[in-house]
Amino acid sequence: MDRGTGAIRRRAAVVLAGLTASGLLAIAVPGQAQAVSADSCEGRKIRTFTFSTGSVKLYKDGGWLCAMTFPKSTGGGKRTMMVSIQARGFGAVVDKGKYTHHAGPVKTYAGTRKVWIKGQVGRGTYESSSWKRY
Repeated sequence: MDRGTGAIRRRAAVVLAGLTASGLLAIAVPGQAQAVSADSCEGRKIRTFTFSTGSVKLYKDGGWLCAMTFPKSTGGGKRTMMVSIQARGFGAVVDKGKYTHHAGPVKTYAGTRKVWIKGQVGRGTYESSSWKRY
């Protein structure tokens, strides 16, 4: 009976040690321990492009750019929204559909390339006037 109890205690100790280590890691490195939400962009917000029915927010993290489109007013149910970002020389990354809160995020590696950005909420639209570097 002691052999079984000892094995259980050893397993419990190993599990407890693993949980303690992961908890300490989460405290020591909070930026890497947190899960990245699929509903947001990483990095810092560098620009907001407003238009009649909403806005496109652009974020930068190193050479990566991420964009999301938000409606001007909340409520009113689902409506057509779109966000697009294209690094020059590459295809556009697009998210389009009927959403209540936002379209995106869409992310592309731009490095030092210029980009083209588009957004839409309902009938209102935004489109870059030229290729720009961010």
